[in-house]
Amino acid sequence: MASTIITNIKQLVNVRDQFPLLRGKELSELPCVNNAYLIIEDDEIAGYGKMKDLPTVNGQGTRKIDASGQFILPAWCDSHTHIVFAGSRENEFVDKIKGLSYAQINANGGGILNSAKKLNETSEDELFDQAWKRLQEVGKLGTGAIEIKSGYGLSLEGEMKMLRVIKKLKDRSAISIRSTFLGAHTYPLEYREDHQGYLHILVEEMLPVIAKEKLADYIDVFCEKGFFSVEEMEIICRSAMGFGLKPKLHVNQLNSIGGIQSAVGLNAVSVDHLETMTDADTEALARSKTIGTLLPTAAFFLRMNYQPARQLIDSNCAIALASDYNPGSSPSGNMNFVLALSCIQMKMLPEEAVNAATINGAHALQLENELGSITVGKKANLIFTKPIPALSYLPYSFGTNLIDQVMIKGNFI
Repeated sequence: MASTIITNIKQLVNVRDQFPLLRGKELSELPCVNNAYLIIEDDEIAGYGKMKDLPTVNGQGTRKIDASGQFILPAWCDSHTHIVFAGSRENEFVDKIKGLSYAQINANGGGILNSAKKLNETSEDELFDQAWKRLQEVGKLGTGAIEIKSGYGLSLEGEMKMLRVIKKLKDRSAISIRSTFLGAHTYPLEYREDHQGYLHILVEEMLPVIAKEKLADYIDVFCEKGFFSVEEMEIICRSAMGFGLKPKLHVNQLNSIGGIQSAVGLNAVSVDHLETMTDADTEALARSKTIGTLLPTAAFFLRMNYQPARQLIDSNCAIALASDYNPGSSPSGNMNFVLALSCIQMKMLPEEAVNAATINGAHALQLENELGSITVGKKANLIFTKPIPALSYLPYSFGTNLIDQVMIKGNFI
């Protein structure tokens, strides 16, 4: 058994014996240990406490690490990304600067359709290589668990290609990965006037094959005006649930059209985006077990209103934070910047943001029993900061990389 003992930790962050989904005021409660030690056995956390209580550790093979001046946190759990994509969309970035809206770009065959065209022209091996590089990059920035969606194939062949790439990433990476089928990302051009035709392909052709090959953990639908209606979302989700896929849904990005209420009725694991929320939407989410996943870098990049984090927290909602890493509306998987934006623009406390990006993010991935907190028996997925004066310095000094090292399952990456 490989043993590691880390000593003189300035602050060990988010230490928990119990790790329920946090909501409302609970999000501001972040248990920490100052001047701490942490013991790791193989890939799991085996013990922790104050330095004055450090037990005698025997064994010639024990690795010893002095973390003087450093904070140690659970690695980020990024519960909403699209990192399997072919190429970038900086031309659309310029179009947005010139004044075109997200909806206008999509209507002109850009946006998701642009990514779909590129993906279908890219080999599976090249797609894997591109995604692998992105995965390594976000790992070095502290992400220890990630959800990856399909949705740029928009055909049986294209979606299967994406999901096979995600499976390869799962098999080869130490980072914990969840896979989501998002064939209902937008309607392909040939089905813009034939929604029933594409719904038939999704439900009757794609879902049975994906379920048979066990290529997805979740089902997602982009429920929005000009994309999929609430009724269409329910048809797709109920079919997918019959195959064991749980809903994690895009709702309320541009409009409030009843997606929250429908998602709650479907017992969705999470509802993601939430830039546009009514009081009724907030109340429905607060009464549910569904997690509201906020994606501030997407609002930042699209120059949209930020998600009403304070309203959601004060209404006793459970929220998580994620990067929405994708080529069109959030071309960054840097969860440290997500944390900073959450505090700077959404007025979240640093403690709330850390909880939302760790333990609640783990709940949004249904990995809360393995990740998201410093808990004996959980995987040793850890962020070692550079020496910093306080936890609040992480979002405060938003332009500086304050991560010294990242450990995934007991090994530095």
